[in-house]
Amino acid sequence: MNELRVLAIAALVAAVLGLATCLIANTAVAQSYPSRPIRLIVAYPPGGGTDTFARIVALKLTELAGQRVIVDNRSGAAGNIGYGIAARAQPDGYTLLWGFSTPLVVNPSLYKNLPFDSEKDFAPIAFLGSAQYLLVVHSSVQANSLQDLIVLLKSKPGQFPYGSPGIGSPNHLAGELFKGRAGVDIIHVAYKGGGAVALAVLSGEVKILFGSFASSLPHVKAGSVKALAVTGPKRSHEVPSVPTMQESGLPGFDVRAWYGVLAPAGTPKAIVTRLNHDLLKLLSMPEVQEALKRAGFEPSGSTPEDFAAYIKSEKTLWAKVIKDADIKPE
Repeated sequence: MNELRVLAIAALVAAVLGLATCLIANTAVAQSYPSRPIRLIVAYPPGGGTDTFARIVALKLTELAGQRVIVDNRSGAAGNIGYGIAARAQPDGYTLLWGFSTPLVVNPSLYKNLPFDSEKDFAPIAFLGSAQYLLVVHSSVQANSLQDLIVLLKSKPGQFPYGSPGIGSPNHLAGELFKGRAGVDIIHVAYKGGGAVALAVLSGEVKILFGSFASSLPHVKAGSVKALAVTGPKRSHEVPSVPTMQESGLPGFDVRAWYGVLAPAGTPKAIVTRLNHDLLKLLSMPEVQEALKRAGFEPSGSTPEDFAAYIKSEKTLWAKVIKDADIKPE
């Protein structure tokens, strides 16, 4: 046997042994994990919708993992502070990030010098659910369907303002996407939060709003505003008679606030797999589904790979919308 062949065999044996060692180590990590409490960073203050969803998941994940999952609220700078902390955390599975769509896929196109890279600094674990928006118009608007509204807006370009709770909010971006897809000219008016813009549409100060279900549905039921469409891919169980934007003539229109769990990049794959399994298991529990739907969310799980691909596609979509609309942060 010549020397080159001996060296080649030795290298192959070393590679096989290295792979086996790695697999054994990964298995050992997964079997012993978790051995202490897990921190779940939520980049928003307690009490809001993002925090509510996270706490429902943290409670059940505590039961499945056998260790406490502690919600750590790190709010500020449109979510950027919390995401920066998570990006710099040790990739050992004991710091997780509660992922929300805006910081992950919108902020990279709005802010310079972010303390994180949404694709490179995190390992997606699972998509867990979403909340769609409701397109409502003031009761005085002469439109009872999305197509009615589009015809009206095209006949009076620049005369209908639409409101949002702030520049760069999902509600704002939904309006800009609608503007581009429908070919209408509507004027954006930013307010200081959801309460202020809800009052504005009730008074008729603005005529159009892509509002949350929590803030809009009571006024729809009271007859103060009219619901023309929902922004997700499926009708809502809360208003089953209201069609989707896609059904109403805007194919591919899909705007939702969505949520999931991520870990710092470099977290062992065995831990990511274990967490994905536990998260999908808790998501299938009837009590969890009921709690999420009651809070206005639509539960839906994914693999880590599918979640990563979704983040990338959403980031591309909103980068184009933001560029085309020339949106600048406040």
